[in-house]
Amino acid sequence: MTSESVRSYARHHASEYRRQLEELLRIPSISTLPEHAEDCERAARWLADRMTAAGLENVEVVRGRGRPLVYADWLHAEGAPTVLVYGHYDVQPVDPPELWISPPFEPEVRDGFIYARGSVDDKGQVMTMVAAADAYLQMEGRLPINVRFLIEGEEESGGEHIKRFLQTDLDRLKADFAHVADSSFFDSATPSIDTGLRGIVYAEIRVRGADHDLHSGEYGGVAPNPFISLARVIAQLRDEHGVVMIPGFYDEVKPPPETVLEDWRSLGVTEEKVARDLHVRRLIGDSDRSVLERQWALPTLDVHGMPGGFTAEGAKTVIPALASAKVSMRIVPDQTADGVWRLFEQAVRRMAPDDVEVTVKLIHGDDPVLVPEKTPEIRAAAAAVREVYGKEPVLIRTGGSIPVVGLFQERLGIPTVLLGFGLPGSNLHAPNERFSVEQFERGIETNALFWGLAATRKFRG
Repeated sequence: MTSESVRSYARHHASEYRRQLEELLRIPSISTLPEHAEDCERAARWLADRMTAAGLENVEVVRGRGRPLVYADWLHAEGAPTVLVYGHYDVQPVDPPELWISPPFEPEVRDGFIYARGSVDDKGQVMTMVAAADAYLQMEGRLPINVRFLIEGEEESGGEHIKRFLQTDLDRLKADFAHVADSSFFDSATPSIDTGLRGIVYAEIRVRGADHDLHSGEYGGVAPNPFISLARVIAQLRDEHGVVMIPGFYDEVKPPPETVLEDWRSLGVTEEKVARDLHVRRLIGDSDRSVLERQWALPTLDVHGMPGGFTAEGAKTVIPALASAKVSMRIVPDQTADGVWRLFEQAVRRMAPDDVEVTVKLIHGDDPVLVPEKTPEIRAAAAAVREVYGKEPVLIRTGGSIPVVGLFQERLGIPTVLLGFGLPGSNLHAPNERFSVEQFERGIETNALFWGLAATRKFRG
């Protein structure tokens, strides 16, 4: 179990750990943009150097097709279990940059929050785990549990490198359970542990009319406009309430047990409160289902962007040759990424007008995950949260996706503890992303305590 001296060390070195985080946040490691490939390499090397300085062993920047992985371990806790610690150093693009109050890669502390791209998703949370290991090794010279770190650089862009790694390097990843810090508390007053994640299918629809842009005065009224055709397709994918209209889309959806739904209802989330928090006129979706059920247990379909044509200042009267749309679907048990992709592709082809050429491309897809709720590791994590926060954590699901969790279950056969420290309103994937300084510091203590408890006989059975 964690000695008080380790937690005290973490508290006394909190400003140093925050300074280290700010160094990492200054590296614009946007994995989806090719021009930031070297920045992803820099972030991986930075993490490797920090892990080495902390006292972790066998530290390696694992290169291959795609962005590098970072591996490290410490395996000298004889008789103790092994935890596989996962996070990611890559971040989302910053668009639109003009909406950031401070530059996205120049971290700034305001009102108790660190503002920067990646602060909460996921560099800040990665550093809560690296700092927990550092506090143990600097204070006691050992860890209470065997630890393997695996930090990836493509979580925001499909995760192909780690998928290949999990097919070929299983011996290096042998563990009893995984610990993932890439999630959020239910709210600032309600600590929580996630037990479910939606999967994702991310696709692109491309519509081509003529073989080049056309003058709208000369050809308007006779030439098909790809944007109009694309809009017609998109308009058929969801109804006016936000319900997905793809045939068969909901056939495999498995509703949560009534006991789980009762627990969610007890959290007191209302339509009015969520609409007010989001600053929207009303919520969408099936009004017969609660807000949390729509967020955590029902699939979705959203359009993320429609590039093409003329979008600069001023006017240009052109009928574009090409229009496209980025579309994703969040999926739930018992849907599969392959099955939903086939339904989507077939539906788009049926909906497509015959005056344009329509192609549909799968960018990436991953299945949803449910995490067992009654494992010894979940109980140890709950005890750690209770000790640090003074409250019993609630068990929730999250609407987002962490593809590697399903891979840990499938390929390594191990359960996962989803213990993250973000808060609602952290602006994940949006301008002015932020991470609570208090959550960062408490996260380090909670992780250290969790590892100590997970190694004790009380929780190991």
